[in-house]
Amino acid sequence: MSQAKVNLFIYGSLREPGIFKSVSGLSFTQKPSRTDEETLLAEPALLPHYRKVSPDNVYFYAVSAPSSKIEGLVIYGVPDSAMAEIDKYEGKRYDRESVNVNTAGGLVAAQAYLASHESMKKHFGDRFHVNLIHELWLRKRIAKFIKKHTRPGERTVDAELERRADRELLGTTERDLVISHYRADAVSDYYLEHELDRPRPSIKHLYDDVQAQAYIENYLALVIKQTLLNQFEEKIQSRYRFELEHMRTSERYFKRSISILAALQMMNANTHSVDLVIARAVETMPYSKYDLIDYVKYAVRAADSIFDPRVCRAHLERIRSNFQPGLVPLGAEIELSNIGYAAVEPHRSIHKKIDPVYDGFRYFHDFRLDVLSWKLGGYIDDHTGSTDYARRLGFLELAPGRLNIVGELSRPATADPWLLNQLVHEIVVFYNVRPHSLHLSFQLRKNQIGRQKVLPLGFVKCLLILGGGLQRRNTGKLWVSRMGYDEIMQPFPEAEQRDKHSEELVFARTSRRKWYLGEDEIADKPPAQATTYIQQYKFIRLEERANYEPLILCLKGLQLAYNPADYLSAEQLKGSRKLRQQYKDLKKWAAEPTPISHQIINRFVETVHTGLMNEGHHKPVHKLHYIDWALSAIDVQLRMFNKQLGKSLNVS
Repeated sequence: MSQAKVNLFIYGSLREPGIFKSVSGLSFTQKPSRTDEETLLAEPALLPHYRKVSPDNVYFYAVSAPSSKIEGLVIYGVPDSAMAEIDKYEGKRYDRESVNVNTAGGLVAAQAYLASHESMKKHFGDRFHVNLIHELWLRKRIAKFIKKHTRPGERTVDAELERRADRELLGTTERDLVISHYRADAVSDYYLEHELDRPRPSIKHLYDDVQAQAYIENYLALVIKQTLLNQFEEKIQSRYRFELEHMRTSERYFKRSISILAALQMMNANTHSVDLVIARAVETMPYSKYDLIDYVKYAVRAADSIFDPRVCRAHLERIRSNFQPGLVPLGAEIELSNIGYAAVEPHRSIHKKIDPVYDGFRYFHDFRLDVLSWKLGGYIDDHTGSTDYARRLGFLELAPGRLNIVGELSRPATADPWLLNQLVHEIVVFYNVRPHSLHLSFQLRKNQIGRQKVLPLGFVKCLLILGGGLQRRNTGKLWVSRMGYDEIMQPFPEAEQRDKHSEELVFARTSRRKWYLGEDEIADKPPAQATTYIQQYKFIRLEERANYEPLILCLKGLQLAYNPADYLSAEQLKGSRKLRQQYKDLKKWAAEPTPISHQIINRFVETVHTGLMNEGHHKPVHKLHYIDWALSAIDVQLRMFNKQLGKSLNVS
């Protein structure tokens, strides 16, 4: 006997395909050709005379409002058995009623779960129409879940420390749950429990691994240090939320940039206490008797002891007093490796290099450092492009604002050159791993996309002088080390089949970035700024004591005034004899540099000046003395290069 079927209008959490399937046992699609017995047809629809509210920012409710309408989906032919399960899911606060919804083909009769003003007032009071802050509410629910599942019923200090440690090891899960509200403001209890209920990670499988044993204590030290940093940052977020919100210039930026900078500064300024905590843990807790959770728990307890609110407030005040915000969103990727460019193949095999501290970060995922370092976008990059969680050897890459590796989700770290430079510096100091390279990214404006121009050779040389790692050889002569070590050169993608000597220069590249988690097929349309284009400069040598603030301003001004394109991609080199010759000339110059003419220096500095003076719609955004300082620093560095070059030539 066939079941009766109805059309169902959905407007809240059920629009999430995973939730709908888990509740009803059925899927839905907007493509008629893909429907079958288990996949129902869905179509965009509008419910007139109703308004969608979310008083707890957990569930959506439709309440009567004559001049409003609700966007959603109508799902055709939902069987009674599935509707019975959905009735249970929706609960007592909803009434299933018959409605008419508007579709592209006209009015459609459907069922919908609605709420009355009376029931809403009963459950939420007179202010049911006011949305609470979703993230705070969601984090409270996560804390409640952990309290229920970690030593349930215990109210001891030790039990609370263990819950906080568990939360640290669920860091990326909590992050993803918070991100998900950009797609649908509700996160159901079912979905929350499903995502959080996963086994506690363990490192005991490494204890009998002879190869891993030499590195376990080094990794545990990093786990403790990373947890201390996270706890400091959480304390700053909770104690100074009001101040932090007023220091963030826009919602588009990574919300933790300031708090993570303050936490890094506190940690780096108090290395003695931090080192004592780490040494004490490793000494008194031999790993053969403990597991990962115990070391995280130790660090949580230690953070409570050494965090000083007065010191924290002083750091926040210093950060606030040094702000230099602009309008161009900025980001950075910091690559660290104790064996430098030999961190990835084929250099590692050719030079037979071994990292004596972390074995090339082989066990990064085993120790859940990808989770613990999420606030800094921690990731192991082996330059293959892979994003799986298998063990790999490569660079430790940090990128504040990177929210998800696999989903390529990120937000700009800041629009402040000073703040970005401080983040780079403090990250390098914190990790105490040999610095290697720095990638700086600048968001493109809409009118720049598709109109980019290839940089002139003279400008490229100026940039390599400013950030390409000028070094002296044993002979005393200068050279550009980033090019000299072949660190920013790579074979053409098809070089194995065509010409093994063909290569491209990975100097600058344009790419897309997203911060929205929704899907185009079913979810709401993403906001206009959800997908952005950035220009990323990859030629920069990372050094611990370098000040990158002038270079950041230089690249920003250059981008605004000149709008540089990729340099030099395989496609560009294949299609232009002129660029192939330019590449040869650049390699020759990088190996044996010659002076930059005063005309080129003047034109380069003037181009940067033009961009910075027009950042805010034909007017400067930064104060004039700040722009003058940056231009002077750039000019001096270029002219000093010519002077140093003359001295080295005289010596030779």
